[in-house]
Amino acid sequence: MNKSFSQACENNKEPILQVIKTIFLESTTVWEIGSGTGQHACHFAHHLPHLNWQPTDRKENLKGIDCWVEESGLSNLKPSLALNVLDKKWPCQSIDALFTANTLHIMSWHEVACFFSGLNAYLTKNAQVCIYGPFKYKGQYTSESNKQFDHWLKTRDPNSRIRDFEEIEKLATTANLKLKNDFSMPANNRLLVFQKD
Repeated sequence: MNKSFSQACENNKEPILQVIKTIFLESTTVWEIGSGTGQHACHFAHHLPHLNWQPTDRKENLKGIDCWVEESGLSNLKPSLALNVLDKKWPCQSIDALFTANTLHIMSWHEVACFFSGLNAYLTKNAQVCIYGPFKYKGQYTSESNKQFDHWLKTRDPNSRIRDFEEIEKLATTANLKLKNDFSMPANNRLLVFQKD
């Protein structure tokens, strides 16, 4: 099977790495929700050898991710696991660190709520959470390109859209997560850092 490839992942993997290496400092397992192609998992596991990286995604995407995992030969990069945020039980006992990129605007709002509900259930005390992607602030787009992207998302799937930062922070609060940082990233994206209270 041919590996999946995302040019967006290729473009943003290094800027994201520069931020998350300052967040995920302790040796632990980072769970990645919505690993997509697997490119991020490989890049981060390679450059952050003190971490074990656990890619997850919907079942239909796992073969593509595992092509990247197997080719990497990295001992700290685990085979992917099936995880759908709608599942009542996630494939873990607990999570000490979590990363997700470009997922919340693809999910329906119900799925976003389930994502945070899952974090509330599985995150350990002081767990760090990094969420990368585009957001609106006070109902406003941060760029014209994000406005166009949002229009494209809604045309493709009426349940998808760029999320309002304030709504995400509200959901995070219900999951006992506190905003620690909001990093500006290239291409009009953000990287939100939360910590479990």
